[in-house]
Amino acid sequence: MAASTTQAPKPAFSSLSSLSLSLHTTPRFSFLSLKPTKLPKLTLTARASKSDDIDTSFFDNYNPDQDDTVFDPPTPPEDYTPPPSFEDLPLENEDEIAAAYEELYGPAYSGVTVLGNDINVMDSKVKKASGSWGRTKKEKIKDGFDERVVQVRRVTKVVKGGKQLRFRAIVVVGDKKGQVGVGVGKAKEVIAAVQKSAVNARRNIITVPMTKYLTFPHRSDGDYGAAKVMLRPASPGTGVIAGGAVRIVLEMAGVENALGKQLGSNNALNNARATVVAVQKMRQFRDVARERGIPMEELWK
Repeated sequence: MAASTTQAPKPAFSSLSSLSLSLHTTPRFSFLSLKPTKLPKLTLTARASKSDDIDTSFFDNYNPDQDDTVFDPPTPPEDYTPPPSFEDLPLENEDEIAAAYEELYGPAYSGVTVLGNDINVMDSKVKKASGSWGRTKKEKIKDGFDERVVQVRRVTKVVKGGKQLRFRAIVVVGDKKGQVGVGVGKAKEVIAAVQKSAVNARRNIITVPMTKYLTFPHRSDGDYGAAKVMLRPASPGTGVIAGGAVRIVLEMAGVENALGKQLGSNNALNNARATVVAVQKMRQFRDVARERGIPMEELWK
């Protein structure tokens, strides 16, 4: 048998215009006739298509170096006033800049507490003293507050290796103008304990309400733990009749005429804090009249 060579017709693809289909015959052997037989081989060839729908005639004749285009802005209206340049504006002072900043971002932090004292004075400057073998010396805080040590006690802490000895100091600070605070601190040295308690007292400042005679507006009682304190106003010239920590707190606050008595425990820290609690319960007459919505004259009717 003789095998005849056939060549298939080329198919037509309507959607693939850029692809051409061609058939190439390669000789192969047939097991029946042992004669070479040419079988069709399908190959695909891709051709690049040109798109004639893009018009590039403008860019062919355009030279950017020889551009003679003239900018012609529209004519402004008759009542148009050109804005002044930035350099012609008047210079702003610091207050105007701060006001604009607060309007955008809110009130800025001034670094001043409600008492009018700089908050940075609590972190006293540390200076190394010459010839002190590496020890640091802290400057005394100067913010208008006086300090008085109420008590210094030696306390111990029992640990696995034995006992740790430390000192606890109670300090009262005040400006003698109605501001007073009680603080406590512990350290391995007495000086460090007093400094820590003074800083703690400045963080617990309260306002003591007083009349023009430098006494309390009314009587008050306070307690802290097992300590109870009784405070009473006094007439001018009486002085501060109190003892212990109560007397120190009243004197540092600027009270000149008052009566005080400790009831209960004799603990100095608890009595000092009980005095603070009793003072915080006091209110001025004008504050009570404002809350009630009546004049001060009607409070005694």
